Amino acid sequence: METLIVHPKSRKQLATVEAILKALDVSFKKEEDTYNPEFVAMVLESYKQAKKGEVVTIKDPKNIWPSIL
Repeated sequence: METLIVHPKSRKQLATVEAILKALDVSFKKEEDTYNPEFVAMVLESYKQAKKGEVVTIKDPKNIWPSIL
């Protein structure tokens, strides 16, 4: 049999899909989207730095090394 991957846009849609599958006696499994906590912390730190203006501006995209060093 084939596998369907569903991407609900809201909790309401998820609940509706689950209810339909249960009513039709279709087996399914739920998997949480998880990210590596270290990666999440790194992204959040970078976001804070960008909000503070702690960024590197590349002046010449064709010659980036002098711009960032």
